[in-house]
Amino acid sequence: MAEITPVRKKRVVVVGGGVAGSLLCKTLLNDKHLDFTLIDSKEYFEVSWANLRSMVEPSFAKRTVINHHEYLPGASIITCDAIGIEENHVSTLEGRLIEFDYLVIATGHIASGYVTKAEKLRQYEAENEKIKSSESILIVGGGPSGVELAGEIAVDFPTKKVKLVHRGSRLLEFIGEVAGKKALDWLTARNVEVILGQSIDFSSSSDGVYQTSNGEEIMADCLFKCTSIPIGSSWLQETFLKDSMDDFGRLKVDETLRVKDFENVFAIGDITDIPELKQGYLAQRHALLVAKNLKLLSNGCDESALVKYVPASPMAIVSLGRREALIQIWCVTLVGRIPGMLKSKDLFVGKTRKQLGLKA
Repeated sequence: MAEITPVRKKRVVVVGGGVAGSLLCKTLLNDKHLDFTLIDSKEYFEVSWANLRSMVEPSFAKRTVINHHEYLPGASIITCDAIGIEENHVSTLEGRLIEFDYLVIATGHIASGYVTKAEKLRQYEAENEKIKSSESILIVGGGPSGVELAGEIAVDFPTKKVKLVHRGSRLLEFIGEVAGKKALDWLTARNVEVILGQSIDFSSSSDGVYQTSNGEEIMADCLFKCTSIPIGSSWLQETFLKDSMDDFGRLKVDETLRVKDFENVFAIGDITDIPELKQGYLAQRHALLVAKNLKLLSNGCDESALVKYVPASPMAIVSLGRREALIQIWCVTLVGRIPGMLKSKDLFVGKTRKQLGLKA
């Protein structure tokens, strides 16, 4: 009787272990037709939308910072920066070449620079000490991160003098004007001083004195920058994907979330040019869809069977301390305890851990 040659599993390389990459790998774990390798600059996944709570409550981070091996037991994980892509392999900073049949780019935004879980937990301890030892705190940036951090500090440390400086004309410019006004009212009601239409000149700042763009001086014991973080795509500039990026450094993808003009390269999460808000739960939707398409392709399904992604309708929830939040769905904006029940108590950490097969 002739021997049956086992069919080789298709090799998937996932670059980036953030919100999207981690869930994709978990979904592919133990798949009969696919073997994956995760390449990430750090050894852990972090529930990124919970990191501001971890600054005021460092023990919270013990549930939000998760070593990759905790939810991917036995998986192939490389803790190193990816630096290049050739025809069928990814190269790493340490000189390794990882071959692939399918490649998924999920590098999102530039990482914080902390490699180990222990380093990341120590960072939150240090930031918490900085908050506790400061009488006055300056927050720069009035997007969701700046507003949420101001809310966390105002609720947990109500005696601190908090100033938030934002160069835009209103807070939360990524959503509606009403939402920005409600966030402003909520913060000012809790003694947070909000300065709009100005920026901070960091080059002229020293010894706790910060100068605004109109020459005003602000004194603060500590500073937190909550401005936008660049897309983690600069490493792609020297690869064959360099012409597949838009002016913002995002990868152009088609309806199946494949990088345009490439049949075996996908992109998921914030690095894509999908016309929708860049939010964690949407990155998770990308991951689940690409997992389905990879499984279909590995089973030999026709191209027409691939699942197509539909951009999400605008929706945003911004937590305001531990019990309240602001939510905008279409043209409806609410602030208070009811939207807070959806997010603010646990910040979806338990739900995210369950998705990864861990205890909530």
